[in-house]
Amino acid sequence: MQVTLKELARRLNISPSTVSRALHDHPKIASTTKAAVLKLARELDFQPNPLALNLRMQRSKNIGVIVPKISYPFYASAISGIESVAIREGYNIIICQSEESYEREVANTKSLTTSRVDGVIVSLAGQTKDYGHFKDILQKKIPLIFFNRECEALDTPKVVIDNVEAAQKAVSTLIQSGCERIAILAGPQAIHISNQRIEGYYKALSSYDKQARHDLIFHCDYSEDSAYQNTLDMLKKSEIPDAIFAVSDRLAIAAIRALKAKGLNIPNDISVMGFNNDPVTTIVEPQLATVDQTPYLMGQKAAELFFYKLEKPDAPSQKVVMPVQIIKRASLRVLQKSPTN
Repeated sequence: MQVTLKELARRLNISPSTVSRALHDHPKIASTTKAAVLKLARELDFQPNPLALNLRMQRSKNIGVIVPKISYPFYASAISGIESVAIREGYNIIICQSEESYEREVANTKSLTTSRVDGVIVSLAGQTKDYGHFKDILQKKIPLIFFNRECEALDTPKVVIDNVEAAQKAVSTLIQSGCERIAILAGPQAIHISNQRIEGYYKALSSYDKQARHDLIFHCDYSEDSAYQNTLDMLKKSEIPDAIFAVSDRLAIAAIRALKAKGLNIPNDISVMGFNNDPVTTIVEPQLATVDQTPYLMGQKAAELFFYKLEKPDAPSQKVVMPVQIIKRASLRVLQKSPTN
């Protein structure tokens, strides 16, 4: 059986509190007592009870993490980043997935707070429009951190990218490669970051004096089937696009499948640009041009903000904006330069 603090105290004929202080090198405990306690603890292979210690500290050493889907490569990488910091600080993470459902996200938050987690790190579900469950977390004085998909209505730490600027860079890259009629595969109209990326799409067109065409904006439900069907629908237009900007790589890859099914060549007939730089982007044929937003580093930063908030709960909430990079690959056409005389 595991040796307890009380057993050490009984064998040494001292109080359990004295044993505890000796193990923690308390200055009021005599050096001879400390030596005796440490010697016996080593002999009996005494291991402190972390649960009891955490209860005394009123901390569970657990962080709740809620993401839309663990299967999304972006979130799998972000979770790894969160865990790397948590382990370094002696914490565990409890992972929940909302499956893009508001009701399930509410259930996730209740389950985590019942489990007495020390904080919650979350990326919003696609269906979430009401934030009462997050207000409940804040009322319980539990640190709440948003990453990637944020809730602007709540004053909490956040780790995001500038989605408007990132989308503007992506669409500008398509324009610079010679594309004129650029369609966008966006997410549901309720998704804030999708709308931000549409705003970036408009800004890019405007900066190159190109007319925005609302009939080239297609909203998907973040499923591949939806993106596939929307791509087929855009190909029914009398003048089909010569480029597609998708707000996620999964949507872009579904678009590539639809384009191939219709016999179109990528990128000669139509260029495709994704968003996220998922690992599959280098496997699909042709390799997908995309926006890299470093999810692992985003996860690390979200965890660091949690620990900062844990130690300084009254400190102002920080909003960290992570950098992005355009990754040019074979799905992006190369602008043909006119030969020089």
